[in-house]
Amino acid sequence: MFYDKHAKILITIVCAILGVMLATQFRTNESRKANIPYQRAEDLSERLKVVEKERNQLLLEIQRLQEKASDEVVAREINMLKAYAGDTALHGPGVIVTVDDSKKVSKPGENQNLYLIHDDDLLRIINELRASGAEGIAINEERLIAVSEIRCAGPTLSVNNNRFAPPYVIRAIGDPKSLETALKMRGGVIETLKFWGIQVTVTQEENVVLPAFKGTHSFEYAKVGEGGKG
Repeated sequence: MFYDKHAKILITIVCAILGVMLATQFRTNESRKANIPYQRAEDLSERLKVVEKERNQLLLEIQRLQEKASDEVVAREINMLKAYAGDTALHGPGVIVTVDDSKKVSKPGENQNLYLIHDDDLLRIINELRASGAEGIAINEERLIAVSEIRCAGPTLSVNNNRFAPPYVIRAIGDPKSLETALKMRGGVIETLKFWGIQVTVTQEENVVLPAFKGTHSFEYAKVGEGGKG
């Protein structure tokens, strides 16, 4: 009887221990199952932070590239405007026109001025060059711009308020063939000048260099309209 009672006690203790172990194991499994979603949420949160960081870096890079592109466009526009205004030197294909007074001796009673170069002679040449597509013109190292003036000053000519004596060298950038053809067309400006013995030569060049305008730009009466309107 004693052994039976002792055996029952041992069995009870063992069953209790097994019960505690099973309960502990069950709680551990349940805890692990409960921790899985939390771990996954933490993992997703970390990944989201990484993606957001990469996105922010890409946005900054896009902004930097846009600003750089914008700066480059503005710089190109400014350079183009400076070129049109004559504020920068230019080079390119074109023609060089050299004009000199006539070497003919005037006949008695003839007007000697007919054998000399005048401001309107150079203006006619310049107008022909512009009409045939010249993108830039200079006379004796003086760049011509919108406000340039060419006028007689005694036996010399004044260009941008600088006096020059003949010969006058006109440099123009554009299609060389078109520029030369415009000047040499039948009944054109060169044919008329040569009638009076004015010496004119035209040569096509692969690289004509024009200096920048040396003067200053200023408006005394003109004002910029608001919104591009006058």
